Amino acid sequence: MVSVTTSLPEGTSVDQQGIDAWLEAYGQESSREDVDYLRDACELALDAGGDVFLPTGETRLRHGLSVAEILFGMSLDRETLAAAILLGSLTDSAITLEQLGERFGKSVAIMVDDLTRIDALTGLSSKTKHVDEAEHAENLRRLLLGIAEDVRVVLIVVGERLHLMRIARELPEKTRLRLAQETRAIYAPLANRLGIWQVKWELEDLSLRFLNPVDYKRLASQLDGRREEREQFISEVIELLEGEFRKQGIEADISGRPKHIYSIWRKMQRKAVDIEQIFDLRAVRVLVSDIAQCYEVLGIVHGLWKHIPGEFDDYIATPKANMYQSIHTAVIGPEDKTLEVQIRTQDMHHHSELGVAAHWRYKENAKHDADFELRVVWMRHWLELKDNGDHLEQIDTEMEATRIYVLTPQSKVVELPKGSTPLDFAYAVHTDIGHRCKGAKVDGHIVQLTRPLKSGEIVEVLTSKNGTPSRDWINPHLGYLKSSRARSRVRQWFKHLDYEHYVELGRAALDREIVRLSVIEKPDLEEVAERHNLKQVDDVYAAIGRGELSPVQVAGSGIREKQQEQTELPLEKARTKAQIKGEVVVDGVDDLMTTIARCCKPVPYDSIVGYITRGRGVTVHRRNCSNIRAMDEDELGRLVEVRWSDQHEESTYPVDIRILAADRKGLLRDISSIFTSDEVDVIGVTTHSDRRADTAAMQFTVEVNDMEQLSRLLTKVEQLPDVMDVKRVV
Repeated sequence: MVSVTTSLPEGTSVDQQGIDAWLEAYGQESSREDVDYLRDACELALDAGGDVFLPTGETRLRHGLSVAEILFGMSLDRETLAAAILLGSLTDSAITLEQLGERFGKSVAIMVDDLTRIDALTGLSSKTKHVDEAEHAENLRRLLLGIAEDVRVVLIVVGERLHLMRIARELPEKTRLRLAQETRAIYAPLANRLGIWQVKWELEDLSLRFLNPVDYKRLASQLDGRREEREQFISEVIELLEGEFRKQGIEADISGRPKHIYSIWRKMQRKAVDIEQIFDLRAVRVLVSDIAQCYEVLGIVHGLWKHIPGEFDDYIATPKANMYQSIHTAVIGPEDKTLEVQIRTQDMHHHSELGVAAHWRYKENAKHDADFELRVVWMRHWLELKDNGDHLEQIDTEMEATRIYVLTPQSKVVELPKGSTPLDFAYAVHTDIGHRCKGAKVDGHIVQLTRPLKSGEIVEVLTSKNGTPSRDWINPHLGYLKSSRARSRVRQWFKHLDYEHYVELGRAALDREIVRLSVIEKPDLEEVAERHNLKQVDDVYAAIGRGELSPVQVAGSGIREKQQEQTELPLEKARTKAQIKGEVVVDGVDDLMTTIARCCKPVPYDSIVGYITRGRGVTVHRRNCSNIRAMDEDELGRLVEVRWSDQHEESTYPVDIRILAADRKGLLRDISSIFTSDEVDVIGVTTHSDRRADTAAMQFTVEVNDMEQLSRLLTKVEQLPDVMDVKRVV
């Protein structure tokens, strides 16, 4: 439970006597060494402007002690309390970061430095102008969630906000409303994310008090008016449960669970109901020793009273994103009044009250490494949308180890991957700034472009009017760029620069594919360019060179193969499948069966022609088929224009492949294994060995889906040892 009482004397300042009183209260639960440690922090804070009055009307030291007292109530360690006491000590004083580190340890110095950065954007004394409140809120949220590797910094920030909200009634109305709006939108969800429920509830209630004073007073009055009745009801429920638990031999701690005004108000708003229709207005909490007893208690509760459908959540079996664990159920209790029952173990309750702060209860003198802090933060980083209303929805403020948040000189927050450099930052601001970047300043100091950035740093990019990217920037071993987005921008720049190079690569790739697939006449590249929204033929070559267009697709686009003689080979008779209407489109004719010709074996992308047979529909041939060429004038009149359908069914087509290789043992097996791995059926094969040349010539007839699969097969066979030449037989 977070302490609400204070050991500080009344007033807006604190003197040595007040410091002694605070330390005496702290010392009742702490060692003498810890007391002396914090006394030293108080003395340094006083010397570093601790008597300066803040806009809150209190001195800097009293403000720090008030925050430290809240953190002490959360069982945080002495280093965290010291950092809170030293809030603002680096502002307008001669104290340096190095001095803080030497006197209180490096972790305290880092925490105070982080808190100083946060205060520059969020503090009441901040000089940053917020033109857009929504943008400011999002910047503030991101900065808070990304500023510190040590989660204790975030706990201090939340503790400070709780203190400000407790004294907000003394502040000007405009300031009070701004604090309340930020608290509801940012700090309460942040407390929820950290699992510090007591702080979350108080922040929510205080924000409602200032933002919706009429609703707050009305609900407070309604709750107070029926308080005695409600307490009597809860007392009777507790007595009944204790009796049932004794019968079962269960030791449990049962208490009434206070209902917070904001939670009631949110449910009334969300469900459009009045206060009497809130199921958990009357609630008890049952704490037991182990998980098994949690379910025993659940059985007893459901045995005593009727369960309300849809009002049961098992967060033990499925914890919330912030690791909250408990069983929640609602029943029709005594007097037919609704009752919520929460059931959890003592350990679960301990963590639900203090969240991440629970880690320090028994480790006040422990050394906290950054890896542990990041693990804790990751464990708590998902927001729990169900209970927190619309002010959390659609907010991407992930407190995870993979992101950092840095500032522009104008205090705009820029989100980057962890490990990002000033060059990444430059490209995140604007592509042109990245291209012209020649240097950078971090917190006012010139740094190398490869230096990793940290959350909270202020980055300024130095540019040159005629600056251009360097190829070193996209070398992963040199460390200039971390983000894929920035690397993409640099590659894009060089892509335009390397246009001619890619044109030559593409031209060579297309020519090679045309030869391999035995496509004699080149495709109509102007038509290809038009179809792909390219300006000229060279753009087609460049797209092939960059891998944006497949040379196989281009080779098969509108091709007309050269008429040539086809040599018959003594192959096994190929299996040829009749194609269902839709594989090939017959221009101007409907409802004709189409069949792939056995003689020339056309494949999708081949240039084809149809022959109307007598009683067997249309047979599809390649245009250079020897049988088509041998037709007399009467037969030529039966030819029709056909084309491959854009949406043909899954089918296979026979095709002949000729392979020339050095004759070796296992060659046929290696080639066959390629066909098998690609699930390609071999329907014919012939081989011929030339013992003088020690070579083997093989011809396979295989069934492929299309020209692209054929090209892949040719490439794989070509890569086998001792293979000299692979091509499709025309």
